[in-house]
Amino acid sequence: MTKNTLPVSNDHEQEQLLLKAKIIFLQKELNDIEQKTNAFEAVLRSHLIDELIEEQELTVLYKKVQLAKKEKRFAQKKKGKNFKDLEGLKVIAKNTANTSSDDDQKEKKRLYREAMLFVHPDKFSMHDEKIDLATEVTTKLIEIYQNGNLAELQIFHTHIFSGNALMHFSENSEKISNVKEDSYLQNEVEKLEKQLQIAKTKHTYKVLTEYENPLTFIDELKEYYQDRIFKLKKRTRKANMFDL
Repeated sequence: MTKNTLPVSNDHEQEQLLLKAKIIFLQKELNDIEQKTNAFEAVLRSHLIDELIEEQELTVLYKKVQLAKKEKRFAQKKKGKNFKDLEGLKVIAKNTANTSSDDDQKEKKRLYREAMLFVHPDKFSMHDEKIDLATEVTTKLIEIYQNGNLAELQIFHTHIFSGNALMHFSENSEKISNVKEDSYLQNEVEKLEKQLQIAKTKHTYKVLTEYENPLTFIDELKEYYQDRIFKLKKRTRKANMFDL
């Protein structure tokens, strides 16, 4: 065998090794950026917890208002001229059986704020597939906090922090068995490159890396959320007179 003779498969194996090495490198860079961004966002959220919670509560209420209006328009269209206008939104009495002591109320508030901060949709702005799920979870959390008792909130709080509430079942393992490894590796590289580009262009990461003092961004965020809360309050003013 001559000195330069190598099995043909070696070139292919080398390509696969390079792809795997690139995947490891991209994943590490992505993890580093996400860890720095998540840590910075955690600091921001700790300074904005009141605004974040109020904004999310008003957002959920606004969606209920929009749904009520849609149902009202549908009923009006269905009944035509004979439709009698409703005097405001339908009032549903809150569950008075769930009254609790001051200590229970304090514990409910603590659990609620802790869970809301953990699962707020803003945490998942880099993961589109989880934003809708996080919105559903926070909507349920608000409902339990406002109408449920401490035991119900404790159960849901545990459910959230167990990770099950935001469980996203990946089908990658099944797909890998159905495609060639080369295609999978190449697709993984492309996917990571896109995720890395998104991570680098995320506004909070740019603030972290470009601002002389990134914490000054807190004032900008407070102004943004106060403006959004003001607008949401105007849009839900009538609904605040009723319990949806």
